[in-house]
Amino acid sequence: MAEPVLPNALPVAPPPGAPAALQLPDIVAAKPGDTLAPQADDTDSPAWPPHSLGRLETLALRLAAIGGHTEESSPASPQIVVFAADHGIVDEGIGPATPSNSLERVQALLSGSAPVCALAKSQGFGLSVVDAGLASNISLDTAPRPHPLLRRKIGFGTRNMVLGPAMSVAQTVSALHAGMDVVRHLPGRVLVLGHEGVAGEACAILLLSRLCGVPLADACGLEPDEDDVRHRLRLERLFAVAARHRKAITPFDALAAMGGFEIAMLAGAMLQAASERRVVLVDGFVADAAALVARGLVPAVADYLFHAHRSAHPGHRLLLIHLQSQPLLDLELRTGQGVGALLAWPQLQAAAGLLPASPASEA
Repeated sequence: MAEPVLPNALPVAPPPGAPAALQLPDIVAAKPGDTLAPQADDTDSPAWPPHSLGRLETLALRLAAIGGHTEESSPASPQIVVFAADHGIVDEGIGPATPSNSLERVQALLSGSAPVCALAKSQGFGLSVVDAGLASNISLDTAPRPHPLLRRKIGFGTRNMVLGPAMSVAQTVSALHAGMDVVRHLPGRVLVLGHEGVAGEACAILLLSRLCGVPLADACGLEPDEDDVRHRLRLERLFAVAARHRKAITPFDALAAMGGFEIAMLAGAMLQAASERRVVLVDGFVADAAALVARGLVPAVADYLFHAHRSAHPGHRLLLIHLQSQPLLDLELRTGQGVGALLAWPQLQAAAGLLPASPASEA
């Protein structure tokens, strides 16, 4: 069966507080029904009681509302995209990692040695890595690499948020549009979105606190293996950022002041994918912070987002509560590269198998 043609994403006016240069795609809400009807030709078995399949039925209803799927267990050309960038706040010494760690992890993704690469291969996902704003350029040797690098660098890492906005308005708009453009050129009806980059979780904490009204100390939490000295230093620097950017209260302004290039591109990718009625699995704390921004810009995007897992970060639990989303998995993962989403993917496949075959697929 040929894959259906994706609809064009028509631009709509930016939300209040966003610059006129920001062109957002139009997203049609996808509201699921109340119950899942049994197969039309299943006359030998009684219909199952309503809601007897619990959350699996809820997933099936959401997939049915999105549409564009078939009865096939593995849709054509599912994709995973990892957006990578660095953050200037690392200059404040809030964590043990450095921008060089981001580069090493990206190289592992490109070479196929990262754990997510094996999962992507086994489940038939194409994997791409986007340089959204790493602190250094990636030099590719002549040896063939299993996964492509998409160069969409907005800058060599964001500015130090303690000293000023992480991104300018123009950079934020460019990053959002770049994320949309990446998705426009991808095949498939299923998209997994992940991230890579040192200090991305600091941005997620700040966005959670500002956009959801969560006290910063609660959003920060005490990370696994973090001692009291490091925790106090991290919280002190995050309070300094929040105080400097106390007037950044809209989703766009908060993203520009306290976000990152990869977070903006993730938000843009979600908006574009939703406008094309794709199924989007969001992976990890940082990607879910991008979902928070995307929902603030175009609320209907939430109908297309499936939150793959609850990570080990304390703030992620609070963010998912605010998003009113129960994640598919809770494995205490500490990576946002897409591992959790690929582990959760079989649940969506099972839910899709409950859907009646479309007339077109039966022809």
